[in-house]
Amino acid sequence: MSTPAAYNIPNLLTYGRILAVPLIVLCFFMEGRLQSSDFARWSALALFAVASITDFFDGYLARIWEQTSNIGRMLDPIADKLLVASVLLLMAADGTIAGWTIWAAIIILCREILVSGLREYLAELKVSVPVTRIAKWKTTIQMVAIAFLLAGPAGDKLLPFTTEAGITLLWIAALITMYTGYDYFRAGLKHIVGD
Repeated sequence: MSTPAAYNIPNLLTYGRILAVPLIVLCFFMEGRLQSSDFARWSALALFAVASITDFFDGYLARIWEQTSNIGRMLDPIADKLLVASVLLLMAADGTIAGWTIWAAIIILCREILVSGLREYLAELKVSVPVTRIAKWKTTIQMVAIAFLLAGPAGDKLLPFTTEAGITLLWIAALITMYTGYDYFRAGLKHIVGD
């Protein structure tokens, strides 16, 4: 008897990524209650790292095992956006990113929402917008930036300028984000205008 598509391993990895979000948030609520706030940050970073790795494996395994499913196609981008948005909001709330750097986070979040809306609209027209290689690079840089920012002050104690490296990478991700967002809209615009 075969496993229902909703419970195959790639989809379970996606569910795990979604469940990681409240756990990462909980680490930050625990930060003030623990003797060492460093432990809370390292715990959040470990959860984020595992969740980020599942982002690669769920799609890879679904393809090689031929276990792609509608629920997986729907939940995978949602899981990614929940993870990124939650951590960026946490970093802004605790002051790890502040001032002008908030704009890098806003650019990333706005692009994610706009591209999701565009993809949903184009899906109704049966138009597929494939993920480009540069968009994959953007995601990788963004995840590494967020990892550095999650380590934050705890990371600075081990490796000076950890937070600054995270902020620099976040700006690089934001710039690539603007380019890829423009790229997606240019690809989708002919269908929108045509409609």
